[in-house]
Amino acid sequence: MSQDLNYKHLYYFWVTAKEGGMSHAAERLGMAVQTISAQVRLLEQSLGHALFKPAGRGLALTEAGQAALQVAEQIFQLGEQLPGAVRDATSQSSVRLVVGISDGLAKLAVRELLAPALEEPRLRLVCHEDDFDDLLADLALHRLDVVLSDRPAPANPNLKLYSHAMGSSPLGWYAPEAWFDRARDNFPHSLAEVPVLLPSSHASVRLRIDQWFEQQGVVPRVVGEFEDSALLATFGSSGMGVFPASERMRDKLSQGYGLRWFASCEGVQEHYYAIGTARKVQHPLVQKLLDAGGAPK
Repeated sequence: MSQDLNYKHLYYFWVTAKEGGMSHAAERLGMAVQTISAQVRLLEQSLGHALFKPAGRGLALTEAGQAALQVAEQIFQLGEQLPGAVRDATSQSSVRLVVGISDGLAKLAVRELLAPALEEPRLRLVCHEDDFDDLLADLALHRLDVVLSDRPAPANPNLKLYSHAMGSSPLGWYAPEAWFDRARDNFPHSLAEVPVLLPSSHASVRLRIDQWFEQQGVVPRVVGEFEDSALLATFGSSGMGVFPASERMRDKLSQGYGLRWFASCEGVQEHYYAIGTARKVQHPLVQKLLDAGGAPK
């Protein structure tokens, strides 16, 4: 951007684009239409490109205007967070940790992964669940302190992100009482006969499970696929079918859902990562999460 860019002009442009015209923007801002128009023209002169073009009785964004709007959206969305960020930074009553939870990560494991941070008595935990790529974009814009995921961040020269291993867990097979005996008998070939529930393709472990089926020469009788592992366990406990899940969740699945472990899913592991924007972790609570992990990859 030009060093002469006036952010007040950018703000008037942003409001105009959001409101769909200068008259609506003037009403929102309590200003004259001529004033808004003059401010937007100054921004166009600063950037060297027209941002609006006539469209019927109104205005439409040019290609340059669309690009400017995308940047303005990020700037003013971050600006809206400024009061809260300052308030949290100066408050002694809480320690804020904003965590992005990838939709592919088994939700049953999230609390265990966050357990070290939960020991902080002044913790104010904010969790956002979203698509993996969207979370990485939010992380790069510093809207999140860390992203928990079942996969490392992909190599991207435009995003300086670092993936910290948080460990892994082998998978086992679990069944409700109604299917326990039939699933355990003649395993793994029994999985072609009993109803099977699986994590959806959003989970990176799904590919490894599919490969495991191929190695075993088994075509499973799949009756359901779920993005949320807790939802999968809920349907499994209702008697809908058997399913693979982390071995580290065995006690929780047994005590909380009434499910029984009946076999190992040999060679298949679920992995956990914390993704940040720096090789050296700055947030003290994120560092606590990584104390048992390895170096960033």
